[in-house]
Amino acid sequence: MKSTQGQNAAAGSAQPLRIRAVRSRGLSVRLDVRALTVVVLLIVAALVASVVLIGTGDFPIPAADVIRTLMGNGDPGQEFIVNELRLPRVFVGLLVGAALGLGGALFQSISRNPLGSPDVLGLGQGSTAGALIMIVLFKGSALQVAGGSLVGGLVTGLAIYVLAWKRGVHGYRLVLVGIGVSAVVTAVNGYLLTKADLVDAARAIVWMTGSLNGRGWEQVWPLLGLCAVLVPLVLANARPLRMLEMGDDVAYALGVRVERTRMVLMLAAVLLTAAATAAAGPVSFVALTAPQLARRLTRSPGPNLVPAMCMGAALLIVADWASQRAFGADQLPVGVVTGVLGGVYLLWLLVTERKAGRI
Repeated sequence: MKSTQGQNAAAGSAQPLRIRAVRSRGLSVRLDVRALTVVVLLIVAALVASVVLIGTGDFPIPAADVIRTLMGNGDPGQEFIVNELRLPRVFVGLLVGAALGLGGALFQSISRNPLGSPDVLGLGQGSTAGALIMIVLFKGSALQVAGGSLVGGLVTGLAIYVLAWKRGVHGYRLVLVGIGVSAVVTAVNGYLLTKADLVDAARAIVWMTGSLNGRGWEQVWPLLGLCAVLVPLVLANARPLRMLEMGDDVAYALGVRVERTRMVLMLAAVLLTAAATAAAGPVSFVALTAPQLARRLTRSPGPNLVPAMCMGAALLIVADWASQRAFGADQLPVGVVTGVLGGVYLLWLLVTERKAGRI
């Protein structure tokens, strides 16, 4: 008993070093100092990586010149390369990474399962099916392919929710239904590829890999507008989401509208994932790894929504730089790099979960 009291006292004395309460005019906000530090460092890392990535290419530009050009003081050649060719690609990478990180954090929190990410649940495959339908059956333009991808992700998300419903949507049932839907949609995608001619099949394979090549401002603005609407909506529901992680009964007792909150947040997660896939293709494993890495860095309970967003943005930008520079003259699509790294992480996660007796 004495040692337990000592541990509790030590925990109580350590807690103020981690949590700070800020009060102003009757408002009180609790700040997790470690989580805030992690967010700031991730933002700095993403910005630094963005500057380096903008300066990378067939016409290399020093970081100082990149910053000078972004501030409007570059020469005409540098302004064209930076502002018209490379900056949109970096913006798409940051937004796609942030959207996937936030979407993955939402799904993992709702399912209360580290495997409950869009990659495992089949949303990426659903978006791919929508894009393949537009490419193979309708010879669609880039805009139509993006629209088909968005619709495919939404339809897949709706199917998973309906099939997983049984007096509510819960943890492992959501994951298992998602794995089943993913298998079915993957088979459909394979069938669509067999029906495509050579040109359409090559175009489809390139899109399915996930890439930021050729991305411009026309991909930036729709994704930015969607994030501007959905991110505040999600953050406004962060407290009910934290209560949902404690179980439906506890959330009900605390006054949370459980199914309404879960439906709104799942819809937001599906939209974020589908929009990111429409902009850059199915970039693998960012939605799976970013929330888990963010949680391990912050060591904070709860969904860690903002750290997951920042981690996703930083991961995708660094992976894009690696895809261009780490393999010599061979430039890989960013989806190949994230797929390799994410696959290794998934194997490690499965081994960890098995050793812990959770699977």
